[in-house]
Amino acid sequence: MKRWLIALLGLLALTAPAFAAYQPKLGDDGLYRQDWFLNSFLDLKEDLAETTRAGKRLAIIWEQKGCPYCREVHTVNFADDALRTWIKDRFVVIQLNLWGDREVTDFDGQVLTEKALARKYRVNFTPTIQFFPETVADARGRPIDEIEVARMPGYFKNFHFLAMFEYVWDKRYAQGQEFQRYILEKANK
Repeated sequence: MKRWLIALLGLLALTAPAFAAYQPKLGDDGLYRQDWFLNSFLDLKEDLAETTRAGKRLAIIWEQKGCPYCREVHTVNFADDALRTWIKDRFVVIQLNLWGDREVTDFDGQVLTEKALARKYRVNFTPTIQFFPETVADARGRPIDEIEVARMPGYFKNFHFLAMFEYVWDKRYAQGQEFQRYILEKANK
């Protein structure tokens, strides 16, 4: 029995630093932060242009203070090194607060608070992740429901979470493939 306990404690000692190494920070506004999220002037057209120049895709994650599923995104999904690295390498993520008062300049030039932009984009709960087209030209002069290429409505476990990012990266939406079909295809491989 003693050897078993010693082995278990040894295993915990080896794995504890790995878990402790990745801890998201809780901001003053009650939202968890990732150091790799884009800290911008919140001009979406400008952010999309910079993202395109970097060869990446733009996503907005909507969160709110006290949201248990938002916490899960940070402590479960983004705690997975492979998943986090894959997303960081291909996407620029902007974090917005569903009830926030920071000013955001929308693709059409309209300046709104985060909460007003959430209403405009019909974001009603958190977490919600919106994915946008590759270029500013693709967004110009179109309403949000035509600009947004995909939306992750709520919390997804790691397989589906990463699959949604892959779906956007692979431009399956442009091929007319629904996300559910993409998941079935992916699960059957």
